Amino acid sequence: MTPATTRRPRVPSRPFQAAVGVVSAAAGIGIAHLVAALTVPAASPLLAVGSVAVDAAPTAVKEWAIATFGTADKVVLLAGIGTTLLLVTGLIGLIGFRRRWLGVAGMVLLGGLAAAAAAVRIPQVAAAAPAASAALVSSITLVLLLRATQPAPSAEAEVEAVDGTGPPAGSPLAGPNVRSGRFLPNRRSLLLAGPVAVAVAGIGSGAAIGAFRASDDAVGRDRMLPSPTSAAGDLPAGVQPDVRGITPYVTDNADFYRVDIALTTPRIDATTWRLPIGGLVREPVDFSYDDLLSMPMVERWITLSCVSNPVGGPYVSTARWLGIPLADLLEQAGIEDGAEQVFARGADGFSCSVPLEVIRDGRDALLAVGMNGEQLPFDHGFPARLIVPGLFGFVSAAKWLTELTLSTYADDIAYWTERDWATDAPALTQSRIDVPGPLQNVPAGEVTVAGMAWAQHRGVTKVEVRVDEGEWQETDLADDAGVDLWRSWSLNLPRMAAGRHDVQVRATDGTGQTQPEARTEPFPDGARGWHSVVFAVEG
Repeated sequence: MTPATTRRPRVPSRPFQAAVGVVSAAAGIGIAHLVAALTVPAASPLLAVGSVAVDAAPTAVKEWAIATFGTADKVVLLAGIGTTLLLVTGLIGLIGFRRRWLGVAGMVLLGGLAAAAAAVRIPQVAAAAPAASAALVSSITLVLLLRATQPAPSAEAEVEAVDGTGPPAGSPLAGPNVRSGRFLPNRRSLLLAGPVAVAVAGIGSGAAIGAFRASDDAVGRDRMLPSPTSAAGDLPAGVQPDVRGITPYVTDNADFYRVDIALTTPRIDATTWRLPIGGLVREPVDFSYDDLLSMPMVERWITLSCVSNPVGGPYVSTARWLGIPLADLLEQAGIEDGAEQVFARGADGFSCSVPLEVIRDGRDALLAVGMNGEQLPFDHGFPARLIVPGLFGFVSAAKWLTELTLSTYADDIAYWTERDWATDAPALTQSRIDVPGPLQNVPAGEVTVAGMAWAQHRGVTKVEVRVDEGEWQETDLADDAGVDLWRSWSLNLPRMAAGRHDVQVRATDGTGQTQPEARTEPFPDGARGWHSVVFAVEG
């Protein structure tokens, strides 16, 4: 008999091997999302790891992310985590084809890291369940796919086995069921498993999202807000100049800036939610959502701004807030001597420290439940948040409140203070040019320059502009609606020469202080400096 020609084993391609790892991980993540939806939605592995990444990121990285990506920074973070996971699980697939136990160990390690991240953020035993289920399902799926896609001997293999030929010793294809021959990986198994794993991941993700997005009525979003005992009143008719392109004076809820550490918006059930107030108080109290709605409320127009806002940036907005005076609420618990701050915690893991003296100085510090005539949107803190005019949001505007504690600065250190930001941060005097826009071409003739200025709780008394480093010119200020609100300004410049021009702006507040020229970064207590815009006049 003429011996059959020996053929070398054909190992699956590397993309095929990597796909086995990715598909296995997709199945595990899908199951994890399902488990999270049934237990602790925030413990979803991607969210848990992302939240820890946000907490652990150095301040410089956070500032770079906000400056570069704006409010899309969290989407970019999750996309980065997803891309990293894709690469890592692909590598696990490659390893698994060579050493199956190492591939399984890799999946278990990923699950363990996700479980640890969830435990750090959520002190509940159930928080580890989603990651544990991901590790189990992805490991089992990996083993099954590796077995199903291991090459099976062709018809020639039996002939070659008689001749004693076969794959080299130590080959990943050598074993009791694979001796030699032309081995054909079972791609059909992967083609079937892939869509199934993706479907599981999709269903699991949908369930997790559904757990976050329960119907509005089911979480107390059907409540009628009470009429305030002290209404905000109408804004002066002249707060908004008739200039096309200037920022609207009142910000729609959907357009109100949002900067926080939450990767997904907390969806709190107000029908079971409680707000305890304790610490250095005579009698700890605990309020339900309906308790708060039954209390006397006030309504106020207030401008908020973020410490991360760069010079001329967008993170400043104005709304009509409805809430309980924070000083009145705290007095129900009775504040003891020695208390220095109200330490507020939110459902997103954020905390802030509001100086007690600020709450007691007569300003409209509120525990807010309403925004622009409706219940707080989920994105802006439902069911309750803090609003303290005159302070940057990172020390005064905690959302999704879960607890208020009267304490000292030594006993409780706020989220951003731990990361070396300022402890107390009064809002700075700042101004911005809205019109003309950067690098905009404007028609020849008279040029209108306009924008906004703000110095919360001090008010804006003067805004000046200068063109091409010439003399400062005082602008026309719109009507003043109060010291806690921003102020619109505008100026019509006479006919300007064709070509490029540079315009700068500076504001003076109610204390007589004018914005400094020197620019600073937002860290640690806000950005300083004059905003400038370069534009061109057409010939």
